[in-house]
Parts: sequence; C-alpha cells; structure tokens
Amino acid sequence: MAVPWNTIRPSLSAPVLQTIEKLGFRGMTPVQSACIPLLLSHKDVVAEAVTGSGKTLAFLVPLVEILTRQCDPPLKPTDIGAVVISPTRELATQTHEVLQDFLAETPSLKSLLTVGGVGDASTDLASLRRQRGALVLVATPGRLEDILTKSSLVATRIKALQVLVLDEADRLLDLGFETCVNAILGFLPKQRRTGLFSATQTSEMESLIRAGLRNPVRVQVREKSAASSSSSLPVAPRSTPASLRNFYRVCDADEKFSYLVGFLRKRTREKVMIFFSTCACVDYFSTLLNSVLKLDNILAIHGKMKSRRMRIFSEFRRNQTGILLCTDVMGRGVDIPGVNWVVQYDPPSNASAFVHRCGRTARIGNQGNALLLLHLNEETYVEFLSINQKAPLERFSDASSVGEDCITARVRTLASRDRALVEKGVRAFVSFVQSYAKHECQLIFSLKELDLGRLAMGFGLLKMPRMPELKGRAIEGFVEADLDVEAIPFKDKIREKQRIEKKRKRDEDEEGAIVKGKRRKVTSGTTPWSEKKKRKAARAKRIEKKETKQVKKAGHHVFGDKELADLSKEARLLKKLKSKKITQEQFENLIRDE
Repeated sequence: MAVPWNTIRPSLSAPVLQTIEKLGFRGMTPVQSACIPLLLSHKDVVAEAVTGSGKTLAFLVPLVEILTRQCDPPLKPTDIGAVVISPTRELATQTHEVLQDFLAETPSLKSLLTVGGVGDASTDLASLRRQRGALVLVATPGRLEDILTKSSLVATRIKALQVLVLDEADRLLDLGFETCVNAILGFLPKQRRTGLFSATQTSEMESLIRAGLRNPVRVQVREKSAASSSSSLPVAPRSTPASLRNFYRVCDADEKFSYLVGFLRKRTREKVMIFFSTCACVDYFSTLLNSVLKLDNILAIHGKMKSRRMRIFSEFRRNQTGILLCTDVMGRGVDIPGVNWVVQYDPPSNASAFVHRCGRTARIGNQGNALLLLHLNEETYVEFLSINQKAPLERFSDASSVGEDCITARVRTLASRDRALVEKGVRAFVSFVQSYAKHECQLIFSLKELDLGRLAMGFGLLKMPRMPELKGRAIEGFVEADLDVEAIPFKDKIREKQRIEKKRKRDEDEEGAIVKGKRRKVTSGTTPWSEKKKRKAARAKRIEKKETKQVKKAGHHVFGDKELADLSKEARLLKKLKSKKITQEQFENLIRDE
C-alpha cells in the first residue's frame, strides 16, 4: 500500500505537494518514503532500488525543499545551490524536464541543463552568467568538469552548494567517469548533502562513497515475487520489478534474426525496445528491419550519434507504438512511457546491465515483459542471472512468434543489390565478434564455442570477412554467395559514381607503374601467385649479380659452375684417401684423369 505524501516528517511545502498531485503520484514508493525524510534531516544517502521504483522523485523532492528552506546563510541570486550529475544526456534531459514542473511553483529557483554533444562549454558559461536566481544545475560529468576548470566564476559560485546528487552512480563509473567525478568533488564544499542513487551497487562505488559522503545511510529496496505473499516459506528478493515477466529464448545463430522478425510482426501495435551490443549492429539491423517490416515507426539510437540522439529519443517517448533499436546508452534511468517489451537481442557485456535494460518496462508498478535471446551454447547464462543478479527467467514458448525461414535469403538478396548494406553487415559482424570476445563471463560466452559460420549466415553476409579472430579456425555452416562481391554497386548513385571514379584512378596508377617498369605495390588478392614468384626469382638474380660484382671489385677470383664441380669432386676423392678407401696411387690416377 502506498504511503501518503502528507505523512512525511518534516512535512513538505504546499507548492511541492501541488506539483506532486498535478503529476499524478498518489502515494510514495518505498524508496521515496525511505530517502526523502533522510535527506531532509541532513543525512547523506546511498540508495539501491530496482529500476522504475521512483528514484528521480526521491531526490528531486528533497532537493527543492532544501533550497527553498535555506536561510542560514540564504542563497544569493548568483549561487549554484544544487547539482544533479547523470551519466547520459538522455537521462539528464529527462531529470531536467521533471525538475521544471517543481520549479514552476517556486520562482526563486532556476535550473540549467548542460550536457555533452549539445552546444559547447562556452555557450553554457554564457547562460550561467546571464542566470539570475539560485540555480539547480543538471549536467553530465564531462561537461560539468569542463565548465568548472574553464571558469573561476563558476567554481566560486558552486561553493554555496547545498545538495549533490549522483544519479545512476555505478554507471558513472562504468563509463570511465571516475577521474572526472573525483575532479568535480574537488571543487565542491565539504558541508553539503549528498545522495547516490542506483539500481545496483558495485565494488567501485565504495571508493566514491568514502571520498564524497560523510557517514551515509544505506537504503536498499528489494522486491519479492507475488508468490512470496501467499507462501510461508522465505523467498529470495528480486532485483527486477515484481510486475515484470522475464523470459528467455534459445535460438540457432543463423535463425536469431528470423525469429526477431517473426516476434515483431505479431507486435506492431506495441512499443518495443531492442538492445544490441554495438553501435554498428544497431545501424545494420535497423536498416534490415526497415527493409523487411516496412514500418514507419522503427527508430535507432546509439552513443556515436550526435545531434540526432535527442530528437530520436523525444520522438520515441511521444509515440504510442513503435520499435527502438539501441545500445546500453538507453539502458539506464530513462523513463519511456508505455514500453510493452524489452528484447535483449545480444546479452549485455556485464550482468548488472541486464537488470537495467529490463527496467525500461514495468515501471512504477505497471506490467511489462522482457525477452533475452541466447545462442545454443549460452543457455547456462539463465542460471547465472538467477543466482548472480537475483533475476529469475522462464522459457518463452509463444507459438505465434515462430521465425520466418526465408528472412536470411531475403537479407542476402538485398545485400547483393546494395554495396552499402554489404559494408554495414561486415562492420556489424566484426564489431559483434570483437565485443563477444571481451565479455566478462568468458566461461559461458566463449568465442571458441561460438559457431561463426552460422552466425555469419544469420547476419546475411555474402562472404566471410578477414579478421584475426577467424585465423586458423575451420568455418562450418557458411555458404558463400555465388557472385563477385567486389562488383556489387551502391544503390546510392552518388556513392556509386565516386566508387567507379576511385577504381578507375587506381587502375590507371597500376597501369602507369607497369609501363614505367616500376614495381607495383603488391596488394593481397589482386596480384597472381605466378607474378609474385617471377618477381621473387628476379630479385634473387639481382642480389647474386650484385654480390659477384663486389667480389670481383675486391680482386678475388670468382669460380664458375665447372670449376666448382671439379673442386667438389677432388674434395670427395681426398676424403676417400684419408679414410683409406683408395690408395695414394689410385688417388693420383683419378686426379690425373680429370
């Protein structure tokens, strides 16, 4: 049963309660009822709660209350009163949007969003100088460090800081921001309230807790399955929401994409997120799904996108239905309304990311579903997740989601008509294999056990690419396409024209080199073996001739072939004489005969 907001002590102000009511939150979630009173009573908090449990309000509500009540000393119009650090620009943007609803009722407070990939540090500095009103800064760590190091004015204004929040704190460390966060902490005052919020706790976070918090209160909010309430036996807590149904499906490597297509055809009226391991895989499979399913609402997002990321993110949030292909850049904290399914096409590189991916659905008590697709050699991962992450899974046996046998052949046909698709497929395959080789759970995700031939068929490749991971391995199950892959044109006429021009220039350069008698550059796959052999023999002859000239120049006698043969014969006869196989007389007669 939800706890009413008016029961919090110390009690919340009227503007904050009005905003909460306007947003439609009738009662507090467990993490909110635990964290808000602690932060309001001057405590530092380390909170661990399942995804979708309401952590954003658990730190925004006390943040606004603390700043509006601050009177000793009062905040100046130029002070920075609070900072919220988020690992990704999408999560920072979402937090800033929610914060705007609260600040609309408190005109004395202002906010500023500063994230990487949007504008630059100088633009944000100009905005900070123009801002009048105690400020709440929502930022990504890289951009915030940049601002603090470039501007002594901002470094001075932040000395009035009252509240620091590190949202998805473990992800900040996963992305390599530990040095950056430690540098930011050096600019902040020691006397402040600090909150660390995350769905999982890692060993790396302990050093951050020791460096940035003073005697923190640890809050852990776990969920139990529905069966635990009706059973007298103790049930282990879950790290995923109780309203989430978590499934897995085992597929052959060459049938995985076909199965995904069949799964999505049955769910065109639902909202689905699909997670891949690399940016290249997102680019490639989004192109394939657009070609195969021919839907208007298939979107793709990954970390290498710059200006388009926020537009795509906002569009998918607004859509009632649709498909979003993404990497783990969308795996943390972001709140996307109405997600019915989360499909993990590639298992995450670390087990904790599995929990965060699943948390994009079944948020705040709503129902949701998650599906993990595994290869035949990876089924042990299900038991590993159940033990290591307290995330039990059940086998998915929906007969309506059977894969389509013709998809692989159709993908190869599409690739045979467009060189761009061939190149995207090769990049995706190579990036996946390299990512797979670096998986943290090598006992289960072993590259030696991966069927690379069938995997390449599943990617729709026309020929196997050259890469170190394939060296010395027997590739079975792959059927190379019966066509000249190098001759496949680009469907884009401009790119094809550029390719033809580039090839023409290369051919002219090679022909010119042959005419001038210069040695052509040997490129693997372009020079016949017989030509290489002739060049090797000619080079050996040149070296021999050069050495002979050097010997003659030094005044030494150079022996011919006949002279060398006579010397060799005399040496053999001398050897026989010494071993007493012939007499002295026989030796002299044989030498004379020569």
